Amino acid sequence: MLSTIFYILALVIVVTIHECCHAVVAEKLGDPTAKIAGRISLNPLAHLDLIGTLMLFLVHIGWGKPVPVNPSYFKHPKRDEALTALAGPFSNLLLAIILSIPLKYFALVMPAELFQFLSTVLDVALVLFIFNMLPFPPLDGSKILEFFVPKRFQRMYQNYLQNGMLYFAIFMLFDQFILAPIFQFSILQSFIGTIFTFLRTVIFLGT
Repeated sequence: MLSTIFYILALVIVVTIHECCHAVVAEKLGDPTAKIAGRISLNPLAHLDLIGTLMLFLVHIGWGKPVPVNPSYFKHPKRDEALTALAGPFSNLLLAIILSIPLKYFALVMPAELFQFLSTVLDVALVLFIFNMLPFPPLDGSKILEFFVPKRFQRMYQNYLQNGMLYFAIFMLFDQFILAPIFQFSILQSFIGTIFTFLRTVIFLGT
């Protein structure tokens, strides 16, 4: 029961920081759209997304409401849009690195419940960093990848961004409700799990 509460709280904290950082970076780069929409906020209610929350309950991973961005405000639209997209996952990675310090050096004097909670937040932050870097809409990785797509493929890629969300949602449901129970294998979980183990090891070795 306590682990479930910690998991939900960790998700709320990580997703809220993630989405708020998108809004902050967009505003710093010249786009006030997210600020006007009230997204520069640490209030979790400002960042809830219906489909992302539904996926959270169905497949135990989800996302927040996409931060509104108007690239016409940016001096360098393509670059600045990619930087705005990168801000969210980067905040997750930075949070994980920061939390690794007390977990590594003060574990013996830390109350067990606090250690468990901070470990949960760190793990959730790392998982969401990896998940959001996947190049599928509406995830941030798809917008970061757009920066590297050659001009001649931009129209095709824009079509992918507009329609890919449905296909990705179908893939996630197929992966969790058909592959996992029938074949005891999940493509998504296996990929994220491998990267997660590597990153967590590197972070704790490096701090």
